Amino acid sequence: MADAGRRAFIGSFTAAGGPGIVTAAVAPGSGALTPLSAVNAVADPSWLALSPDGRMLYAVSETAEGAVAAFRVTGDGPEPAGREVPVDGSGPTHLSVFAGHVLTANYGSGSVSAVPVRADGGLARSVSGVLRHSGSGPHPQRQQSPHAHQVQPDPSGRWAVGVDLGTDSVRVCALEGGVLVPHREIALRPGSGPRHLAFHPGGSYAYVLNELSPTLAVCRWDAAGGVLKPLAEIPVLPGTPAGDAFPSGLAVSADGRFVWAATRGEDVLTVFLAEGEGAALTPVTTVPCGGHWPRAITAADGILYVANERSGDVTWFSPDPETGVPRRGGSIPVPAASCVVLTDR
Repeated sequence: MADAGRRAFIGSFTAAGGPGIVTAAVAPGSGALTPLSAVNAVADPSWLALSPDGRMLYAVSETAEGAVAAFRVTGDGPEPAGREVPVDGSGPTHLSVFAGHVLTANYGSGSVSAVPVRADGGLARSVSGVLRHSGSGPHPQRQQSPHAHQVQPDPSGRWAVGVDLGTDSVRVCALEGGVLVPHREIALRPGSGPRHLAFHPGGSYAYVLNELSPTLAVCRWDAAGGVLKPLAEIPVLPGTPAGDAFPSGLAVSADGRFVWAATRGEDVLTVFLAEGEGAALTPVTTVPCGGHWPRAITAADGILYVANERSGDVTWFSPDPETGVPRRGGSIPVPAASCVVLTDR
């Protein structure tokens, strides 16, 4: 980047009036955002991920056709680096960088695709492999077929871990010759509808946020064997929700002391205290998310960012260092906001 200041990249749904990918400056200390530019080069860039060196930004195109695009991070905004690449799957909702590939979780088709990354950070012209999930769940509308919702590397960098809302399961895979090879499928409670998984920084525990039942599953993670073992499932909300309640985003503090979960409909952030090196979570409280329909949350340098899709804004919070309870700092308007990622500097 020509400017050494830290940047935030914000995804949005262009089909709902979003501006595409918004770039914002990040104020040191407070984490306050100042919009700098927007690029509308790909439809519905709902999820973003940076390359390990921070020089490239990758975006899904959450459309029926499904694609991924690469951007070079320069100056005050990303520049397209080649044409978008079809992922041979529909409705990609998440992506990550793993073992020299960009992986996409394709919700509509219930699959995970791998696209090779070239030496210059751009993308190959086509996928190197597609892992198609199978199975279903008891929910009559949401679980008639697989719905891959997230895929990411584990802390060891050895495994790709995929979360499937439609099959109530987490799949652990290796990448061999550009093809994802299933290693183990872990069953979660039927009807729970897992959406996102986050690892504790200690590397031995992981948390799975369930969308169809507002709960959080605490799991032990064995990187040596590639084994995820569910230990407990705890409510995300106190009492019974009055209306719609669909958990969406999950974040863990860098020191591993706190876990935050966002719930759409209730429009709140739930704070958990992590104890026993991440083995146990204790609910602390819930606070308003700063907008309506929080789709994703990101924790970085002691600041919590919330992308509120339906109110069209990104709000930032400063969590209390002793309790983890977020205190609202401010917000910027971003129509149909969907996610936030930040550079390391």
